[in-house]
Amino acid sequence: MKKGWKSLLVGGSIASSLFILGGCGGTSTSNGGEKTEESTYKVGVTQIVEHPSLDKALEGFQKALSDKGLSVDYDVQIAQGDQNNNQTIATNFVGDKVDLIFANSTPSALSALNVTSEIPILFTSVTDPIGAGLVEAMDKPGQNITGTTDTHPDAIPNTIKFIADYFGGASSVGMIYNSGEQNSTAQIELVEKAMEGTDLKTKLVSVSTSAEVKQAAESLVGSVDVFYIITDNTVVSALESVIQVANDADIPLFVGELDSVERGGFAAYGFDYFDIGYEAGVMAAQVLTKEKAIADLPVQYPGNLKLLINKNAAADMGIELKPEWDELAEYSE
Repeated sequence: MKKGWKSLLVGGSIASSLFILGGCGGTSTSNGGEKTEESTYKVGVTQIVEHPSLDKALEGFQKALSDKGLSVDYDVQIAQGDQNNNQTIATNFVGDKVDLIFANSTPSALSALNVTSEIPILFTSVTDPIGAGLVEAMDKPGQNITGTTDTHPDAIPNTIKFIADYFGGASSVGMIYNSGEQNSTAQIELVEKAMEGTDLKTKLVSVSTSAEVKQAAESLVGSVDVFYIITDNTVVSALESVIQVANDADIPLFVGELDSVERGGFAAYGFDYFDIGYEAGVMAAQVLTKEKAIADLPVQYPGNLKLLINKNAAADMGIELKPEWDELAEYSE
């Protein structure tokens, strides 16, 4: 857990808080009040769970505001994967009259939008902003919300093509996801669309909590040729459980982001979540300083897509590295 973060405890009640002071000096005013260059802005951060990708996105967001010279008090709340907690967090931010809400994940952004049409909301780590009902269009997001998406249009198709091209004996791809996360169901649809014209088929197992992830992974052993864990917050927060099963059963584990490769996944087409958080922070600075209206800021896509392969994970999963991958991928150990 990040030092100074305000955490949400089990059962939905909120633990005592710490504000993180970013920048120097100044006095905060209520939402809608006039700000001067010396003002300190109050930003409420709502995040569905803690895992490395979301944590990096928050770091990037805070770095951008710091680089822009803004003084910010961050009230950071973690919902521990509980949608009721999400709603409580968002409601409390409205009551606190924060100047801006940073929503780090699709469930967090939905809860924020449900409770306010006035406070600016900047989101990141959102897979399908339109399908989730967060924005009307990517170029014209809406009255009080915009941000950055964590879906690069080539990531899923490239992953499926890599599996089809280099794991020729594979036919069944095991996927574990939380069907209650809209971002996950959207990705499942993209995976199945990318599989059209190949011999690959999905074998799906849905979970509701991170505690169910290991059993779900074990249930797929013997019936799947590879695992593919998309950017599902529930599953990624318990990724080590899937890694253990994949290692024990010699099943290649493809993942949806680079941080999950570093944790022990075999490979991913991805990007740095710090970057999409940083871009959201740049947009937030424009909104807070009234340089731009939030409705005039299009939703931004991630850039710098790359294939990352974990050599140690390959050895643990019984995967022989191919020379031709040297031109396609970067390697970690």
